[in-house]
Amino acid sequence: MTDPSVEDWWTTSIIRMEPGVIEFRDRPIEDLIGTVSFPQMIWLMLRGDLPTPGQARLLEAALVASVDHGPQAPSIAIARMAVTCGVGLNNAMASAVNVLGDVHGGAGEQLVELFGRIDRAGGPAAVPEALKAHRAEHGKFVPGFGHRFHKDGDPRAPRLLGLVDDLAAQGEISGRFAAIARAIEAELARGKPRGVPMNIDGATAVIFAELGFAAPLARGIFCLSRSVGILAHAWEQSQQGGRNKGPMPPNYLWTYGGAPGA
Repeated sequence: MTDPSVEDWWTTSIIRMEPGVIEFRDRPIEDLIGTVSFPQMIWLMLRGDLPTPGQARLLEAALVASVDHGPQAPSIAIARMAVTCGVGLNNAMASAVNVLGDVHGGAGEQLVELFGRIDRAGGPAAVPEALKAHRAEHGKFVPGFGHRFHKDGDPRAPRLLGLVDDLAAQGEISGRFAAIARAIEAELARGKPRGVPMNIDGATAVIFAELGFAAPLARGIFCLSRSVGILAHAWEQSQQGGRNKGPMPPNYLWTYGGAPGA
């Protein structure tokens, strides 16, 4: 007889597994294989049910849009540098994912939280006061808006928002978080000759909020998406070769800030 204290060491409603049986959220794996997409599987594992086709397409669009932004992104650069140090792909991926923190990778989570506060406070009309409060607590930077490279607008954001609008028009999502995001964008542009357009983090945060994902999952799902680019760059670097490549070419040296030598 099995000791209950052993059986109950881990408790999960995600998977049931015993000899000859594998079920995810009470669905046999053999029924899922070949019938659900990877975005649908992500939804099932996180939420316990399957999304509608429209919800699955919107989640997939967010995943596709965030896969990569080139070696200027710290996570991608770290993956490539790690490979040149002689580690395997899994080590390179782990090193890269570990830097997806509050500054690089966390904007979506922060913005979903902000959307929630604004929504509870009354929606778009509450944006001016909500932004004042946010800036008083966190500083002038508002996550999800502006981009250091795409000064005139992130090309990914309008496409994603268009998909949000399409699904809202079909009644599958509310559209209220898209309205809040646009109100933030308008408020940030108020009285300025140049606006602060929504970026990829802002657009995907709209999607995660509209689909009902908890704020911390916005960062987790971003990690899943960016892992694709991380893997691609790590693999490419392994094929290109190179040893101990750091963040700068060897003929460039950093600025020394200590006391000058005697």
